[in-house]
Amino acid sequence: MPRLAPLFFRLCCCLCWAAAAAQDYPWPTGAGGDEASLAQAIPKLAESLLAGFHSADPATELDRRFRLQLLTARYAEAEASITALRALRADSPYPSAALHVQYQIMARAGQRMAAGEAFEPAFDRAFRELMGALDDVTAALAIRALELGYGGMEESLRSTLDRLDRQPSLQEGDALALLVQYQQATAYRRMAPRLPALVAEDDARRYLIARDLPVRTPQGATLCALVLRPRKVSQPLPALLDFTIYADPVATLIEARRTASHGYAGVVGLSRGKGCSPNKAVPYEHDGEDAAALINWIATQPWSDGRVGMYGGSYDGFTQWAAAKRMPPALKALMPSVTAAPGIDVPMDGNVFFSFVYYWPFYVTNNATVDEAVMNDRQRWWRMQRQWYVGGTAYRELDRLDGTPNPIFRRWLDHPGYDSYWQAMIPFREEFARIDIPVLTTTGYYDDGQLGALYYYQQHRQYRPDAEHYLLIGPYDHIRGQRGTIGALGEDRTQLRGYRTDPAARIELGELRYQWFDYVLRGGPRPAILADKVNYQLMGANVWKHVPSIAAMGEPVRYYLGVDRPQQDRYPLTRQVQRRNGVVSQTVALADRSDIDRVFVGGGIVNTELDTWGTKVWISEPLAQPTELSGLFSAHLELEINKRDLDLSLMLYELTAQGEYVQLSYLQNRLSYARDRTRRQLLQPGRRLSFDLQAGRLTSRLLAKGSRLLMMLGPIRQPQLQINYGSGKDVSDETLADGRQPLRLRWYGGSYLTLPLRPAG
Repeated sequence: MPRLAPLFFRLCCCLCWAAAAAQDYPWPTGAGGDEASLAQAIPKLAESLLAGFHSADPATELDRRFRLQLLTARYAEAEASITALRALRADSPYPSAALHVQYQIMARAGQRMAAGEAFEPAFDRAFRELMGALDDVTAALAIRALELGYGGMEESLRSTLDRLDRQPSLQEGDALALLVQYQQATAYRRMAPRLPALVAEDDARRYLIARDLPVRTPQGATLCALVLRPRKVSQPLPALLDFTIYADPVATLIEARRTASHGYAGVVGLSRGKGCSPNKAVPYEHDGEDAAALINWIATQPWSDGRVGMYGGSYDGFTQWAAAKRMPPALKALMPSVTAAPGIDVPMDGNVFFSFVYYWPFYVTNNATVDEAVMNDRQRWWRMQRQWYVGGTAYRELDRLDGTPNPIFRRWLDHPGYDSYWQAMIPFREEFARIDIPVLTTTGYYDDGQLGALYYYQQHRQYRPDAEHYLLIGPYDHIRGQRGTIGALGEDRTQLRGYRTDPAARIELGELRYQWFDYVLRGGPRPAILADKVNYQLMGANVWKHVPSIAAMGEPVRYYLGVDRPQQDRYPLTRQVQRRNGVVSQTVALADRSDIDRVFVGGGIVNTELDTWGTKVWISEPLAQPTELSGLFSAHLELEINKRDLDLSLMLYELTAQGEYVQLSYLQNRLSYARDRTRRQLLQPGRRLSFDLQAGRLTSRLLAKGSRLLMMLGPIRQPQLQINYGSGKDVSDETLADGRQPLRLRWYGGSYLTLPLRPAG
């Protein structure tokens, strides 16, 4: 089956340029081998490109040009190009005045250096001059860009040099990629030593900052807090709190600064055991009571007006709901994004454990900040997963394969159902009814955390139908679903795993954050994009739509799983009712490990090939007219199995007339928990069974005339996920020996999908 993407994605910055012309540019072979040779070769290459470079897109033209001008010491021209580029970007959701401030500082410093000034005083003067002219909101974004870690830039540059350095000449696309990466990496490398003192100086004139504030909780723990307040405001302010386990001092300061720049008290609270807290760090288990205690503390401070809003994504979205479970009186609004729901979508999805969560506890508990080295040790984790997959030892023994005790992971494995352990962390059932504050949830169709985000939204609306809870969703992943399509450097992110997003999907969720809290806490207008309770971007139509509920997004239409003879191994997915006793048989050798080194195809949102290994495929006839698919799909499956359990994956695609496969949605489920995620009910081998599965990830796409719907269905078997061999034992205790008997399935013609469809228009 296709490999699923992990839940959490790390933010990275990369620039990819397509070759725009056939012209070659001379390159001294081996120049990348040492800094001195490279420093001589780069300006010559930049000079060659600058002489004839042209792009049909004016913004691209100016972006490339100012970088080439910096590399060729044309500093005044570079600053003029940056100014012109800002004018072109005036309609961007990102404030144009913040765009490329870091490079304007370098250009201004370069002009002074050309007049004989040393770099350090020239850079410092340029920083103070340009940053001093910016308002707080713009300056906060400019500093965020300045403080971006440049390690990834250095890695990208080295990778490009390794690829190109043996070539005697470079095509324009490769030359531009090399020059831009070199310009970025060297600029940040040179700026880095000067920034801490200069940024601190700029912050000191704008904000009152209190770091490492210890806050005692009623349970006896000590939390660590950071508070930033606008220096020019003397009256008490509402506070916006980000409560997080990710104790990165640079990132937390960036968020608090941005909040303070909008006139709020910016507070970052750290989970116990992080920052200045002396306690032991434990993910999830104490965050609700700790966040509530911190909110109560904030409300008593002289700088607080007694009202607190919470924001943040992923883990920081979970902490909002964990606090809301206790509803401290000062908590007045939430904005959770791409929200983790422990026991629902992490560390398992559909009661199936992800293997990447094995090493995540090390990342957040090894020290008082975060352990980047252990998180990025991909060789170590792949070696462990490969050894487990090939050797077939029990999933519970991953830490013994790795050689490091992992008590947190083992504790999670002790709770494979959604039992009281998980229920204690976030609101459960009727507890949602007590949450009477406004909530804005943001997520994306391609956010692996969408399952958790929608779980909270649906449960809140179910148990409190009058809840003022808005959902905003579009073609975003885990990063864009909490930050939007504008990157930390102000760049437009228009491509996502092979899919080019509609212009309407362009959004800056950081700015929406403050519009939302201005609406709730300051009586401002409700953000225009929140026109109804469910607000979604219709992919392919370049529009946003607004409806009162998820159910109102589309009309239910049944597509039956055909049982007729397949064509090219694909069965018909049809509107016609099938023979209920018709059967599609499937046999899977769960103990087979011959695929361990197989190259998997696909994996993007848009693919020209699909990996159908271990699945059965159903495909519809071409659509007679453009059709909107918007909402949640469901599956009624009738099957017979020779095992006592099954972990199932179902993936849904659009196959366009041009032969491209566009990912729409998917679900995965352990069938023994399909009827009740809190209690395991083993299957009866050899009997006809039926299951009704509801997808937890919605989508919205305008399907073109001539497109087909395609579904892949099959058991889960891959190194990145727990494997259920169907013995009926605790899955974490099963070994390869439990899978010696092949899995045999019979899919009956009474099975069908229910898809939320309506004619376009």
